[in-house]
Amino acid sequence: MKPSSSLPVPEIVESDETAPYWKGAREGRLVLPRCDRCSHVIWYPRQLCAACGSLSVSWFEASGAGAVYSYSVIRQAPGEFAGAVPYLLAYVELEEGPRVLTNLVDFETEPAIGQAVTAIFEKDATGAGLLRF
Repeated sequence: MKPSSSLPVPEIVESDETAPYWKGAREGRLVLPRCDRCSHVIWYPRQLCAACGSLSVSWFEASGAGAVYSYSVIRQAPGEFAGAVPYLLAYVELEEGPRVLTNLVDFETEPAIGQAVTAIFEKDATGAGLLRF
């Protein structure tokens, strides 16, 4: 099995709330919010801490390092993803704590649970980068 490394990159919709994340992604950097009150690292990027409800967050550059928490090989898909099968859909646990639903790309064989992975950003038509590992 050779999973696809040429997955479609849908157009990314930015908001003021997620702008620091997308700015970092355009630059190839993983920038995430962290709660100023409880230090919880927040995924999906937003201005509200899901752990304590605080509206006080600061943005920082994360390492981009993670480990495969779980994955599935997608062998059938609708729409523009149909031409990319098989591909890997995965949860990656970031070194900083959160688990991210994402795709794994450029794997010759199926990954192992716990396998180290590194963030990459695949650009959409606007130059924004979609997080994959």
